[in-house]
Amino acid sequence: MAEVLVLVEHVDGNVKKVTYELLTLARRIGEPAAVFVGNGADAAVPGLAEHGAATVYVADAPELTAHPVAPKAEVLAKLVAEKAPAAVLVASTAEGKEVGARLAIRSGSGIITDAVDVDADATATQSVFGGATIVKSKVATGTPIITVRTNSVAPEAAPAAGARVAVSVELSSAATAAKVVDRVEQAKGGRPDLAEAAVVVSGGRGVGGADGFGVIEALADSLGAAVGASRAATDAGWYPHQFQVGQTGKTVAPQLYIANGISGAIQHRAGMQTSKTVVVVNKDPEAPIFELADFGVVGDLFQVVPQLTEEITKRKG
Repeated sequence: MAEVLVLVEHVDGNVKKVTYELLTLARRIGEPAAVFVGNGADAAVPGLAEHGAATVYVADAPELTAHPVAPKAEVLAKLVAEKAPAAVLVASTAEGKEVGARLAIRSGSGIITDAVDVDADATATQSVFGGATIVKSKVATGTPIITVRTNSVAPEAAPAAGARVAVSVELSSAATAAKVVDRVEQAKGGRPDLAEAAVVVSGGRGVGGADGFGVIEALADSLGAAVGASRAATDAGWYPHQFQVGQTGKTVAPQLYIANGISGAIQHRAGMQTSKTVVVVNKDPEAPIFELADFGVVGDLFQVVPQLTEEITKRKG
């Protein structure tokens, strides 16, 4: 059975959930093999093995993290040339898509981006035009390189050997042209990561301004949830862009998604429509977001949401 290479998304060995999703998809095509680039492999290998990685290729030379993006593509290119894998799966993040594109050029292969599913023959499913159209695509040249959106599939454990194999690569001059000159650790709050959260509470244009997000954050904190925002809210500067949910933001698929003051433009729906349960609070009964709602409240979010927060807090106590 041919290997399927999966590029590991991690921060110093702390593996992100999307990697386990990719390993789950990889098992459909062939034998999953994780590709770990950077520091912290010792901490990462057990989890990768637990989720199906028969082999973990580790490239941890210091120079690989001294340059952005390109070293990962060159590690993958070496493995593609040596192992002839059935496919390469990469997370559909900004960096992941650039790694995939560089790998496609170096290996003379086709690439499919933003897949939401992958079949056993490496046929990818894409949701395009804001989810209005579903497309089936397949790479016809070289090794299929597919970037997959986060939260496209539930990660499933399937214990495998997780045999660690060291990989070394001599970086080209092009890969070392750009250098990382400084690193700043972003301060983390107490809320879960938006892309991986089980509960997401989002606010939109109906919040009315940056101050209005206070009620959204209070509800999120009462539920131990992540906070999201519509594009209208982030474009207006009411909430940071990294919390945008939508086609051009984060794709989320939580167990519970609470949309407050969000009209439901197709751009936003594309980023949250696979949520398991959707609750909507909006004073406009004709808002398109109600089409996705499992439960809906027609009312002013500044009256409804604080009452909901109070009731949740009371029941927790």
